[in-house]
Amino acid sequence: MSKQDHILTVEVFDQDGSTFTLREICERGECHAEFVINLVDYGIIAPLEDLPEAGQWQFSVEALGRLRKAIRLKRDLKINLPGLAMSLELLDELDDMRREVARLNHRLRQLMGE
Repeated sequence: MSKQDHILTVEVFDQDGSTFTLREICERGECHAEFVINLVDYGIIAPLEDLPEAGQWQFSVEALGRLRKAIRLKRDLKINLPGLAMSLELLDELDDMRREVARLNHRLRQLMGE
């Protein structure tokens, strides 16, 4: 019997279009609004619309996930904001490459008849 590797890729889709206000994303991320505003300033997360007043911002489920990842990196690795921006960009690229390699491996196995 041969062992087959399975790669499970999970993407979160928000079927009902849930959004979070600045206050709600801070509560769910367990962080201060100032931190979220700084993340927005550095392009790490983005509100759904570019509104001048931070109190009017709405954030997606994806932004909440990215906020939580940024919080973990900052806490565990003591990374500053520019470092967070670069780290998250590199992690996104790594995820994209892993998905592509998995897709290509799957396609290769199909072509080889496995």
